[in-house]
Amino acid sequence: MAPPPESSKTAKLERYNSYIRRVNSTKLLNASSKLLFRATLLIALALVLFFTLNYPPLSSSSDHAPHRRSFLSSTFSSAGGAAWEKQVRHSSTPRRPNGFSVLVTGAAGFVGSHCSLALKKRGDGVLGLDNFNDYYDPSLKRARQALLQKHQIFIVEGDLNDGPLLTKLFDVVPFTHVLHLAAQAGVRYAMQNPQSYVASNIAGFVSLLEVAKSANPQPAIVWASSSSVYGLNTENPFSELHRTDRPASLYAATKKAGEEIAHTYNHIYGLSLTGLRFFTVYGPWGRPDMAYFFFTKDILQGKPIDVYRTHDQHEVARDFTYIDDVVRGCLGALDTAQKSTGSGGRKKAPAQLRVYNLGNTSPVPVGRLVGILESLLGTKAKRHVVTMPRNGDVPFTHANVTLAGRDFGYKPTTDLATGLRKFVKWYVSYYGVEPRSKKDTRLATAATGTDRPEESD
Repeated sequence: MAPPPESSKTAKLERYNSYIRRVNSTKLLNASSKLLFRATLLIALALVLFFTLNYPPLSSSSDHAPHRRSFLSSTFSSAGGAAWEKQVRHSSTPRRPNGFSVLVTGAAGFVGSHCSLALKKRGDGVLGLDNFNDYYDPSLKRARQALLQKHQIFIVEGDLNDGPLLTKLFDVVPFTHVLHLAAQAGVRYAMQNPQSYVASNIAGFVSLLEVAKSANPQPAIVWASSSSVYGLNTENPFSELHRTDRPASLYAATKKAGEEIAHTYNHIYGLSLTGLRFFTVYGPWGRPDMAYFFFTKDILQGKPIDVYRTHDQHEVARDFTYIDDVVRGCLGALDTAQKSTGSGGRKKAPAQLRVYNLGNTSPVPVGRLVGILESLLGTKAKRHVVTMPRNGDVPFTHANVTLAGRDFGYKPTTDLATGLRKFVKWYVSYYGVEPRSKKDTRLATAATGTDRPEESD
């Protein structure tokens, strides 16, 4: 018997409504899936970008090594293409007969920028490498970079621990020399970030030597060690023959490790290596973490400064060495460096291995340095005399430079008062220091005629 007409219509209507609900549900599910997929993709891209910018690989170069920006920069540099290679070659090509082609690591740093300018000025080809880390204000490094660019010196932004980038540079340019100045500097910072010293001063140096040993031709390498390697040595003046096996800081230990590593690569691979032990280098374009630099800043701002005394109440003294003297020492070491003797990573004959002090030979108490700054700045310092903390600093340094004088004519000529006068002249010009009173008019006078930054000879 057929169902009642009304009941049949109701069943059909329910089936139709059920079908419509299924269709709408399917459409909604599909739309939700697409929206979820797009949202997930967007979030993933955002995370990749965030971690790329904020957490690059541990690495090293420039003067120092905390936060780094080298991941993106070195990636693009390594695959820079024809235009990038043209810049690299142009900067590296010497302009004088028999001129050098020099890779300067840490070229945006204090000593690196001065040496790069001096090499370029005499007609050598110079290519810089720096990672522009933020151990101190990167804007100062960028200003040095701008100065070098005016002299057609190109700085590759990258890192010593970026093996593919280093290999690329040596493939593009047959460097005759490397001036290796990139490092994590500073004695006290090692207590806060010890890993940065290992990454820069040990791993970074090994990374450079690994590429250099396989280069054809192998370059001669001059690199920055430090007076800190003398550590707890009490003989003075410090001689290259004195003990260096008692470092007082991690920084000193990594520099001493560098000297031992240099010996190894010289012995096995025939690399010509010259280590230079710098003694408290100062001058225009210096490092803001150095005492003379932040003393100047604090004195001008009326802030107190800590002047250290030893535990037995003696004055702390340093062999302050002016930047131009150090530059001449670096160039002298490059000029007298013999060629490496290896090829394709194999040693063919004994190679040159040297180490020299580059100092001023005249230790000056830090209190005397403050007095000179007071005179130049026309402002009395608020001295806070404190006992030297046990942070790795040594109380006294004094360089014997007889060996450097004999081998490449090194002879420092700038006394501390003259050097600080040049530094203050640069400082007031670079930071736009305005005289606060008639007493400070000497600052304005000091800045006269400094339309552009002072360069080293």
